[in-house]
Amino acid sequence: MRIAVAGVLLALPAQAETLVQTLRYSCDRGVEIPATYVTADDQAVVVIHVDGSQITLFQEPAASGVRYGWPSDGSAHVWWSKGDDATLLWKTPEGETPLLACKVDG
Repeated sequence: MRIAVAGVLLALPAQAETLVQTLRYSCDRGVEIPATYVTADDQAVVVIHVDGSQITLFQEPAASGVRYGWPSDGSAHVWWSKGDDATLLWKTPEGETPLLACKVDG
């Protein structure tokens, strides 16, 4: 009986652990941005609040730090964090424009 149970347990997929972390950033021009990072085995997202809007961005490949963007070829926000620093950018098909440079509070 123990062997059968062990076989069933080995056949089940491992449960993904989800980590949630909320940080508050102080940015240029006195702007504050709360950011909630949600990371699981298969996906990571950040939810930021900017100018009264809630923006959800998905992790993208990055050479350094962690980059989050909206998966489209159109215009969209990009949140790029590394250590205690983050940058909010505006992405268009022509390129990216930095909007705010930010640093974690505290």
